[in-house]
Amino acid sequence: MVHSTDRFLTTHTGSLPRPEDLITAMFAKEEGVPVDTAALAERIERAVAEVVTRQVDAGIDIVNDGEMSKPSYATYIKDRLGGFGGTSKPQRYQDLVDFPVLEAGVFGDPGRKRRKTPGCNAAITVQDPQAAETDVKNLNAAFAGSGAPHAFMSAASPGVIALFFENTHYKSYEDYIFAIAEAMRAEYETVARGGIILQIDCPDLAMGRHIQYADLDLAGFRKAAALHIEALNHATANIPPEQLRMHVCWGNYEGPHHYDVAMKDIIDLVFTARPSMVSFEAANPRHAHEWTVFDDVKLPDGKVLIPGVLESKSNFIEHPELIAQRIGRYARNVGRENVIAGSDCGYGTWVGQAAVDPDVVWAKFAALAEGARIASKQFWD
Repeated sequence: MVHSTDRFLTTHTGSLPRPEDLITAMFAKEEGVPVDTAALAERIERAVAEVVTRQVDAGIDIVNDGEMSKPSYATYIKDRLGGFGGTSKPQRYQDLVDFPVLEAGVFGDPGRKRRKTPGCNAAITVQDPQAAETDVKNLNAAFAGSGAPHAFMSAASPGVIALFFENTHYKSYEDYIFAIAEAMRAEYETVARGGIILQIDCPDLAMGRHIQYADLDLAGFRKAAALHIEALNHATANIPPEQLRMHVCWGNYEGPHHYDVAMKDIIDLVFTARPSMVSFEAANPRHAHEWTVFDDVKLPDGKVLIPGVLESKSNFIEHPELIAQRIGRYARNVGRENVIAGSDCGYGTWVGQAAVDPDVVWAKFAALAEGARIASKQFWD
């Protein structure tokens, strides 16, 4: 279990800004342009080493590979799993439908437009098991000697894969999501065998409410979310909970988010998932107030919170004192040892995303580290 024993540890959600030359190469690959696969693999390896160093230099304790090898946190699975040769209908975001000009801007993002989400039209198989092995090798090589106490790696949840990739092959949705779970089990266990903390990205448990399940009432959504968690638990059954963390979010896009499901309406379900650490958005204007949920909700034994204390869609650099205040709110409610300071979402959710200037990202991380030091003095000294 990763606990804060004498200070508040720092981490982030996963994706980080990619080097420009890597973005160019990955755009080409996504568009079907022939690329030198050996050169791309070598550039990814170097990018992982560079991004781990930058995290450590900025004061991040629990570091990762920045998702350098992935075109996006969920759609990367099309290159690793077989059975996805169909098509998927474009997703509608309920909150953006109310604001069509904004909707056009959000979906006009060059990086987002390049994301590929083919549908499931055949039995799902593990097509490229070596990809996860390579990710683990690259991260462990960069992590060794870095001075960081822990490393983590992200992987898509069965539910978020089902959200983005439409099914036309399996007879039922339950069959589909459990087929995904079985296929993803191999990647999950590969990461865990490498001694790395596995983060399961689960925006389906929050964002799914206003996208995939916008036509359901709250009870209907909770039933669907419970099925997603059942599939997640099945896929991670062989990994100790203390080696697992999960990320729950409402979508890393700058929209109104006025249809977001409330944290209080899903937190009990989230706590039934096996991961011991729960990362979630807690800094942006739609969810910053929800620390009060833990006035009434008791943190279950064995769980640790990773609230976002940095926004992921704003170029404002949060003041370290504000960061310390945000950390303190959670520490007072659930115990200082049960809080790790994180970010709302990633800063490179898909290749080409540039909502936050890359240099600002690293300045935000430095502010995060300083805010954690301030809070540590308040709670430990």
